[in-house]
Amino acid sequence: MSSETSSSPSASTSPKSFPGKIIGQTLNSLRPYQIEIAGEIVRSVIDNKGLTFSVEIARQGGKNEVSARIELALLILYAEQIKNCIKCSPTFKPQTVISMMRLKDKLFEFGCENLWQSEMGYTIRVGDARIIFLSADKSANVVGNTAHLLLEVDEAQDVSKDKYTKEFKPMGSTTNCTNVLYGTTWDDSTLLEEVKQTNLELEKKDGIKRHFRYDWQEVAKYNPQYLAYVEAERQRLGENHPLFLTQYRLLPVHGGGGFFSPSQLAQLQGDHSRRRHPQPGNIYIAGIDLAGEAETEETDHLSELKPRQDSTVITIGELDFSVCNDIRKQPRVLIIEHYSWTGKKHTGLYPQLVDILKNVWHCRKIVADATGVGEPVAAFLRQAVGRKVIPFKFTASSKSELGFNLLSAINSGSLKMYAGDSSPEYTEFWIEMEKAKSHYRPNQTMNFFVDPAQGHDDFLMSLALLVEAGNLYQPREAKGS
Repeated sequence: MSSETSSSPSASTSPKSFPGKIIGQTLNSLRPYQIEIAGEIVRSVIDNKGLTFSVEIARQGGKNEVSARIELALLILYAEQIKNCIKCSPTFKPQTVISMMRLKDKLFEFGCENLWQSEMGYTIRVGDARIIFLSADKSANVVGNTAHLLLEVDEAQDVSKDKYTKEFKPMGSTTNCTNVLYGTTWDDSTLLEEVKQTNLELEKKDGIKRHFRYDWQEVAKYNPQYLAYVEAERQRLGENHPLFLTQYRLLPVHGGGGFFSPSQLAQLQGDHSRRRHPQPGNIYIAGIDLAGEAETEETDHLSELKPRQDSTVITIGELDFSVCNDIRKQPRVLIIEHYSWTGKKHTGLYPQLVDILKNVWHCRKIVADATGVGEPVAAFLRQAVGRKVIPFKFTASSKSELGFNLLSAINSGSLKMYAGDSSPEYTEFWIEMEKAKSHYRPNQTMNFFVDPAQGHDDFLMSLALLVEAGNLYQPREAKGS
């Protein structure tokens, strides 16, 4: 056990001594919506109501500040009683550690620097009252702890329902402790959404407010800088981008539907012509989705099983800097050419790939699928074309970010497809865009794909890699263009 201090709090910190004054001091300077939340939670603890609250505040809207102030108030109020509060987060590092640091900062700000102790690396104590910080990761061993006053769940949308129900909620079963679940919305399947819906039903029956929701517009009323920041995010991501929708508007996403909305498909369509050759002085980038090697074996048997095989697709993009201004910093990506090969082995494609990327289009950034059998191909291209080739490995996390970036590019008008030319590539591109589906996971990641029963997603993935190439190009090279 490490101990920063060893002093005991004075008798004035007893919960029987001026609790109203103590609460007022600890909650001082909070915004009105934060005071409303904190006041109801602390009142539930003091009166031993044992209520369960759900709190949704837009990202960076101050939910962690509310939580730290509540913890500060309870530590001081109950300093002379052996009482525990428990707070859990989806991960110990960094989320739980950040919560501990924030509470320590509040203790110093409130003049309690000589009153608190740190125990075992995950407990903060004032007198006999403790806040125990735990991980809510599925593998974390947390059974055996007791919550006397308060059980907090941070980023509850990312915490397993089973973990909360079986291991955390029972910690307050004998003490009637108050539960608080904080976070932002995601989809209909999360722990936070489930508790929220239960609370809304209970509110209809007894009129007791249990769910608190403050979107970005409410937060922005009290912070002009926040308003400017979120407005910029809305322009960058788009009003209905999954991340803006959930983290700022606090509206849930619904998985299983189309990845692109009709309005997004309309935005993606451009009016520029397809080009077969580069224009002098223009900058070109590329995204490459590679066919799986097993899919490129040219056998009669395979052809019977899979009439249309997976393809290798190159999407060429031209950077349009004419749209850049003081507000819009990034150029627009104009899709100007497609190359597609079906049933051709990677080894037979090497010379053609190199010639197209290096000698025809002189691409400045190339992002190539380096997953599985794509890894040696991407390595070969990097050796032949140079460091302009960036290998990209598809994982659940990296593909999720790729999908979010693709939606952002379309929503902001930064990605445009060439005008219709009745070509097979144009037709297949739009078939895949229209059939693309999305699946949203509980940990605020997503997957996007075309159902294999309906076709392939080679053009879709090549497009997403093209957007990645555009994003990678900007920081280092766009200034001199």
